[in-house]
Amino acid sequence: MSRRVTLGLGALRAAGIAALLVLLWDPPWLPGRTAQAPPLVLLDASLSFGGTGGRWPEALDSARRLAGASGVVWRFGAGVTAFDTMPPADGASRLAPALTAAAARSGPVTVVTDGEIDDLAALPPDLRARPRVVTLPRPGFVDGYVAAVTGQRRLAATDTLRLRVTVGVAGGRGQMAVSRVLAVRIGDRRLASRAVALPDSGTIVIELEVPAARLPAGPAALTVALEGAADAEPRDDARILVVETAARPAVVVLADPPDWEARFLARTLADVVRAPVRTYVRLRSDGGWRDGATLGPVGEGDVARALAGARLVVHRAGSPLARTARGATRLVLAPAAGEGDWYVTTPPASPVAGALAGIARDSLPPLSGVAPEPGDSGVVVALTAALARRGRPAPFVTLREVGGARVATLAASGFWRWGFRGGTSEVAYRTLVAALADWLLGEQGAERREQFGPEATESPRGVPLTWRWRAAEPARDVVLRLTGPDGERRDTLRFDVAGRAELSLPPGIYRYAAVDGAERGVVAVEAYSDEWRPAAARLAPQAGTSGGGRERRGPRDTWWLYAFAMAVFAAEWYWRRREGLP
Repeated sequence: MSRRVTLGLGALRAAGIAALLVLLWDPPWLPGRTAQAPPLVLLDASLSFGGTGGRWPEALDSARRLAGASGVVWRFGAGVTAFDTMPPADGASRLAPALTAAAARSGPVTVVTDGEIDDLAALPPDLRARPRVVTLPRPGFVDGYVAAVTGQRRLAATDTLRLRVTVGVAGGRGQMAVSRVLAVRIGDRRLASRAVALPDSGTIVIELEVPAARLPAGPAALTVALEGAADAEPRDDARILVVETAARPAVVVLADPPDWEARFLARTLADVVRAPVRTYVRLRSDGGWRDGATLGPVGEGDVARALAGARLVVHRAGSPLARTARGATRLVLAPAAGEGDWYVTTPPASPVAGALAGIARDSLPPLSGVAPEPGDSGVVVALTAALARRGRPAPFVTLREVGGARVATLAASGFWRWGFRGGTSEVAYRTLVAALADWLLGEQGAERREQFGPEATESPRGVPLTWRWRAAEPARDVVLRLTGPDGERRDTLRFDVAGRAELSLPPGIYRYAAVDGAERGVVAVEAYSDEWRPAAARLAPQAGTSGGGRERRGPRDTWWLYAFAMAVFAAEWYWRRREGLP
């Protein structure tokens, strides 16, 4: 039987190779076709579009009409999501992520918005100029609102909660009531109130005081609201502050004298220890004690009673009043006279070494003086420092037990510089204070040894609650049981590699508890949002620069060329088998 390559086989092979070369090269000079690229519509889904005067139904109709039958609609606000007809729910109006994602498309881009864009100034000029913009602005209206509430988060029953409330008016006063009542409530029970005169525009700060004895023990959510004649937008008339009340102060700081070391230490302890912190200051002018928050005079007997009930006392070395704190753990400040620059060295093995291992030592400001602790078999060294980075390291943070109570000593000057500089230095300062408080207080220490917790206990509407993994072991998924206005529900916190998790909830006050852990507390999602307030339209209508939105489709975009190449190679293979060729 004849076995030879015929002219037909060669033609099939040549045709197949030619088709493959055309597909690989896709030469622009070969005939193709130009098609209309599908349009993309970016629809503003922030809460302002559904607030007072919002034109959400018109925006939906406009988006559908502009997209047509072949177009795509994306919603944007706090992020970018697929299109649906649900009411706006995002607590921010950020356009940059949506335009960045749309930049990869060749078709026309249209933005449908009310013009109240948060990140307009951050948009690159090319992204800002490309889309066509259709604005449906809200009509103007007058709105009184509560912008912010600040105050102590953790209190003892004998404390007084001092609130600083920022209230304001947007859109001009107009026919709105000039005088309103600012009230603090827990549920339906009013704790304090004050008549306020609202400004013509802008904000003012109002101070309110609430005795902590009127608050329930444990965590509670306070609502601070403008009451009286309602304005056009009542949903931004109230804010929530979650506080926690204990029977007695867990930490007492004796600032004698009230220098920078004691000031920064007291402030940081109040942040990292989930318990009330009370600071007493002794002034040199009269030699008496004063409350660290109000500078009001305090009797020495009151200070002694607070010390007797405290679990942790912070004081200067040799303080005679600190002796009344029998059985309490102590953090002793033993500053040293200035003598060169002392730099922190590698932390030795200690009960707090794990927490201190991540400190960026090279970024820490030098200490101004170190007074090395005398050697003792019962003393554990936690941190050491070397003078001018040379010589033998001297211990300046030590741990020991005296009479069954734990004692930590800071025998150096200049710690406050760590917290003052900010950045990694401030993180190192907070880490050191939290580690020492955790060791001193044991199971009731900093953050109560919780594996996770909320970064902030309150969140505006449309902004998810953010949770942070705090334990040393790797983060894992956590199931939460939440009891809120609609009863009990369960949600799962899924932490990312950075130890963060987000949870979106409807407005309300929620008590949470981990299903398989001891973590529990109170979080709140407010009805308030910055989006409710009237604002000027920052993004103006424009025609855009995306052109006709037509795109060229060359040979590589045609299906039949792929089919032709496969058919030719299949025919060649069949012919070769018939001819007995390999």
